[in-house]
Amino acid sequence: MARKLLLEHINVPGIHTFDVYRQKGGYRSVEKALKTMSTDDVVEEVKKSGLRGRGGAGFPTGMKWSFLAKPEGKARYLVCNADESEPGTFKDRHLMTYLPHLLIEGMIVSSYALGAATSFIYVRGEMMPQIRILEKAIAEAKNAGFLGKNILGSGYDLELHVQPGGGAYICGEETALIESLEGKRGNPRIKPPFPAISGLYGCPTVVNNVESIAAVVPIINDGGDEYAKIGIGRSTGTKLISASGNLNKPGIYEIDLGLPVEEFIYSDEYCGGIANGKRLKAVVAGGSSVPILPANLILKTLTGESRLMSYESLAEGGFQSGSMMGSGGFIAFDEDQCIVRNTWNFSRFYHHESCGQCSPCREGTGWMEKVLHRLEYGHGKMSDLDLLVDVSKKIEGNTICPLGDAAAWPVASAIRHFRDEFEWHVTNPSDALNRNYGIANYADPLPKLEEIS
Repeated sequence: MARKLLLEHINVPGIHTFDVYRQKGGYRSVEKALKTMSTDDVVEEVKKSGLRGRGGAGFPTGMKWSFLAKPEGKARYLVCNADESEPGTFKDRHLMTYLPHLLIEGMIVSSYALGAATSFIYVRGEMMPQIRILEKAIAEAKNAGFLGKNILGSGYDLELHVQPGGGAYICGEETALIESLEGKRGNPRIKPPFPAISGLYGCPTVVNNVESIAAVVPIINDGGDEYAKIGIGRSTGTKLISASGNLNKPGIYEIDLGLPVEEFIYSDEYCGGIANGKRLKAVVAGGSSVPILPANLILKTLTGESRLMSYESLAEGGFQSGSMMGSGGFIAFDEDQCIVRNTWNFSRFYHHESCGQCSPCREGTGWMEKVLHRLEYGHGKMSDLDLLVDVSKKIEGNTICPLGDAAAWPVASAIRHFRDEFEWHVTNPSDALNRNYGIANYADPLPKLEEIS
């Protein structure tokens, strides 16, 4: 049985309230940090833990914190990136819905470590129920003395605000998020300067994902060294995985990093295998922005070794035969799923969400969507396959932010691994249109949202 550092109490009735969360040991890390640790001590524990950003990039969190500039007379800010909009990813929404105080506790400790007196949780604009839940939880924490002036008599002050997002995928990129938080259009900034030097309102700023900030709580409670014992190699700790697609048990799972992919898919403890007795065809391991892998490569590497749920193992082989952990949006496709249709669906999303600032992304995502659309709807040509690969190469690495790469990688990898299926769409246009695109359904055993908010 896998250990639970974040989701241990998620099924406890009323855990979304301050009183129940406190009874289960909540806010111990705040007491420990503010009463017994310096800000540098907290940063050092996070460094020891090996925690890597859980939003997709996987950059070491403690190292990111240590880059924060500390000029005299300038405010410092912590911004929580809760603009979860990666297709296939819904773990942060899960945490905010059922464990809002875990995020708030992590925000307090992290803000203390960074010397931030004002912090923000930037929540995707469509998540209004979660925004209401967080606002209520913040009020509870403030009434209990864990936010506001002189927290626990420590002399540390913190105001925490929830900000609805701009309703755009691009606002998940940290500099676009900062622009939106400042009341501007959410366009990514050119870097440098990086937010650690000049971020929100021109001040030093750290932007961290919801799960990353929540993970600070067990790290401070148990110690960075203990956290680092979980996982494998440089992939330490636990990771929340949003599992969806053609699985018997889609949902949110907390795994020890290093778990074999095959065990995650087929064991009863996790996804319980492919729905309806079908065979696994392909997997998108980290959300729609990472390369898709066929079943043989997601279960094993080219050397025949079992693929593990870790940053290094999923990336082994580069983009020729590997993928990325990304945000943990694990989408499984069974043997009946059409790769061309799903790739077109992803491409349509990225074309719609491109901010239009960079020509390769603005024009390239549009062309990829059009070409994939005509392939799916029976008007494709064999030359379209090489055209798609060429367009993806011209987008990749040529944009201000990673959205261009996110749009290019799924298309290039789908053609690389499933070229025969793309060719079949050209030679059998009528048959391709008549395929059945089913998806598994699964009842969520957790409380309904209205019971919480």
